[in-house]
Amino acid sequence: MATNVAVIQFPGTNCEMDVVEAVRSLGADAEIFFHDSADLGNADAVIISGGFAHGDYLRPGAIARFSPVMDATVSLAKSGAPVVGICNGFQVLAESHLLPGALQKNAGLKFRCGTATLRVETNNSCITNQLEVGQELQIPINHFEGNYTCSAEVLEELQAEDRIVLRYVENPNGSVDDIAGICNAERNVVGLMPHPERACHPLLGSIDGVAVLASVLAAAGATVG
Repeated sequence: MATNVAVIQFPGTNCEMDVVEAVRSLGADAEIFFHDSADLGNADAVIISGGFAHGDYLRPGAIARFSPVMDATVSLAKSGAPVVGICNGFQVLAESHLLPGALQKNAGLKFRCGTATLRVETNNSCITNQLEVGQELQIPINHFEGNYTCSAEVLEELQAEDRIVLRYVENPNGSVDDIAGICNAERNVVGLMPHPERACHPLLGSIDGVAVLASVLAAAGATVG
């Protein structure tokens, strides 16, 4: 039976079809759920895609956290299922307190769009279980508020618990400790600013995103099993 992935769409989301295409290319089923959905059906995993949820008014993700779909997402996360937020999705997870810290405007107040080199810091997460520690990935970024920040205490906790999943080799946005992605203590909720769904076909310049999304499906399969 194919893994079922719920792809969350908010007003202003613009990457949902990219995620659906990438997930389906790996043999999984993917269905889009609008932000007013009260449940996620038979989803085995959730991916919150990028864009500008509610126009990013107030703060990115600050309004989206109150959408009905987030109650269902939180419940699924608490069950141990993989929940992944990409770019704006990472911001939503932080605003929803599923992940610590916050995303602020990039250093220099510059929009960053290009390919970033990422280093895998742990393979004990729902997006890196098919990767090797130290492996470098070429993954696109596209954001203005991707500068991850947190208190010194939270940073020490993330470091001590091996919860920094990905780091930038060359930091494009000023994120503390070069952080590109983090996970929760249970390791099934991950937020990352780069877009793995945009690195799943040779014509896009990289297929390094394939193993990232394949990790999500593997984690979902292990949870269901």
